[in-house]
Amino acid sequence: QVQLVESGGDLVQPGGSLRLSCAASGFTLGYYAIGWFRQAPGKEREGVSYISTSDDSTYITDSVKGRFTISRDNAKNTVYLQMNSLKPEDTAVYYCAARWGLIATSPYEYAYWGQGTQVTVSS
Repeated sequence: QVQLVESGGDLVQPGGSLRLSCAASGFTLGYYAIGWFRQAPGKEREGVSYISTSDDSTYITDSVKGRFTISRDNAKNTVYLQMNSLKPEDTAVYYCAARWGLIATSPYEYAYWGQGTQVTVSS
């Protein structure tokens, strides 16, 4: 059974940092692309960052470039999203998702989803 479990969300002050984890089970990360998406209240789900676990290619959306970093640990079957210099507009539920093959930026291209983890940036 394919399962993705996110963790690491929290309440943090502006300028702070968080590291989100996406632990995969039931499949081997090495053949899948993983995407981090976020959804704020009243807004559409948007892609944040993606990694191809076959060739290590990554993609970061412009709104978080220079602040967020995606990485993976295949031995732990886990993908991470390091978030620095957090802003109130980063507040959202963050989801990780998996798809077979290469990176895709549309959430509709991802077949497997975690339950999400809440990130709140507020003073």
